[in-house]
Amino acid sequence: MSDSVYSIGKQDQAWAETEKALWFTKQVIKRSYEDEVLTKLELLTSSFDMIQYGSLSLDESRYPLYAMQSKNWQTNNKTVLVTGGVHGYETSGVQGAIRFLETCASDFSKQFNIIVIPCVSPWGYETINRWNNKAIDPNRSFYQDSPAQESVALMTFINDLDVDITMHIDLHETTDTDNSEFRPALAARDAIEQKSWNIPDGFYLVGDSTKPGVDFQCAINQAVAKVTHIAPADSNNKLIGVDIEQFGVINYASRELGLCMGLTDAPYVTTTEVYPDSPLVDDENCIKAQVTAISAAIMFI
Repeated sequence: MSDSVYSIGKQDQAWAETEKALWFTKQVIKRSYEDEVLTKLELLTSSFDMIQYGSLSLDESRYPLYAMQSKNWQTNNKTVLVTGGVHGYETSGVQGAIRFLETCASDFSKQFNIIVIPCVSPWGYETINRWNNKAIDPNRSFYQDSPAQESVALMTFINDLDVDITMHIDLHETTDTDNSEFRPALAARDAIEQKSWNIPDGFYLVGDSTKPGVDFQCAINQAVAKVTHIAPADSNNKLIGVDIEQFGVINYASRELGLCMGLTDAPYVTTTEVYPDSPLVDDENCIKAQVTAISAAIMFI
């Protein structure tokens, strides 16, 4: 991509390792994973087991990977999985998962086995990035022989649990920087034109096209609508360029695309999308929307 479009790479030439390394050198630490995530999780260990399932080779001591799991695990209870921070820059996904643990997760754990991975991509969280340090999108990397260490670690952890997961909710955001930064960077990295789209103003869900769970998605949106506004479709009846399934819901082929949402065989799956740049919301409202979505998903099953 030309310098006038993106600062790294050349027109019509995909990035080689040199360009990826240059991109990495331009990233800076903007917040603390230890202060904003790990410290909060350590305060919850009286109610949940804090299980380290890996670490990032970039800095193993700085970026340990943790799951929080119900202490009173019951084999006859349904198991639910909550993931956040697959894209590190999507703040309410991480903080929403933590807030769920701090508030209502203990009540749900009386009837359900709860697994929460609040921050799948801690380097991405600290540098406020969608990609990992190798310029790879973890949320397109949940497949065999994945190049993303974050995705491999999570897949291995879930597979080794060897439990049937009934519901998986993956917490995300759609931000203005998707158009201003990410898509230009993606176009430069892959030398493939990326169309910008209208960023939806409001909350919406991405379901799995192979198991759309229409009533499940509807129940979540109905609950979230009491906390924040649901994104309307654009003039083409789409959200982020995809035809809507129902109000506030689109579907993706999750496994085909390597999405985190597709990492289990759970019959009920969804991805939340919060819009933190809306003038109608603030950080607290975004976190509450994520917690409401998790709670509504569990209540449905």
